[in-house]
Amino acid sequence: MIAVFSFVAVLIMSLTIVRIASVALQLTGLSRELARFQARSAWTGAGFTTAESEKVVGHPVRRRIIMLLMLMGNAGLLTMVVSLMATVAVEDQPGSTLWRILALSAGLLVFWFFATSKWIDRYMSRVIRWALGRWTKLEVRDYVGLLHLSKHYAVIEMTVQDGDWLADRSLAELKLSEEGVLVLGVEAKDGTYVGAPRGQTTLRVGDTILLYGRGERLKELDDRPAGWEGALSSVRARAEQQEIEREEKVEEETVEEETVEDEAGKDDDE
Repeated sequence: MIAVFSFVAVLIMSLTIVRIASVALQLTGLSRELARFQARSAWTGAGFTTAESEKVVGHPVRRRIIMLLMLMGNAGLLTMVVSLMATVAVEDQPGSTLWRILALSAGLLVFWFFATSKWIDRYMSRVIRWALGRWTKLEVRDYVGLLHLSKHYAVIEMTVQDGDWLADRSLAELKLSEEGVLVLGVEAKDGTYVGAPRGQTTLRVGDTILLYGRGERLKELDDRPAGWEGALSSVRARAEQQEIEREEKVEEETVEEETVEDEAGKDDDE
């Protein structure tokens, strides 16, 4: 029975460590989904090679978190395997095997509840975030929440390619803000980074730019070619953005009118 409890305890401990690591990665600026994926990959040793993984490895704080996860993950997986083998292999009194199977099943149910409970997830994330902010030097910022990444909005990194509409043009020429796209930063090929770039900043082939806007607009911008076709797409995008802004303004005015009417109705009732 000790082996059964050890196996379940290691499972729960592993889940807790991965949760802590995923929250720590979120505090470095990764999204919740990406942070969890990278934490689980490192813990299990899956080692997925993706562009997101390269960003994690290239960041000093994220790299330390991943390295610790990989080291602890190897020890944790080995402990689970040994405990599980001990659970199956131990010979005891007649009927003890059935009790071990029942205990193992109950332990797995507890683990499943622990892993899937949204309430536990919220509570643990809150406690872990507070603890990391209290005892570590990680900057406690929820970038996804701050940028309000919902309603089709997203943040992406885009590399300027030869033949792109963006190449060799200044931000003042591009007028991306009129398309509803904000340029948050530009990283040149030599590693130089410009945060909150101004209009005189020119985008060169090989530069990596950080953009914020509607997902469909960002995708279209990434595929937009140079020349007259790109210029036409830009004009069309500006017109679409103006229409979106008009619709949003009408929606806001409608909500305000309904709010005023509701308040007036309440006053009449009183």
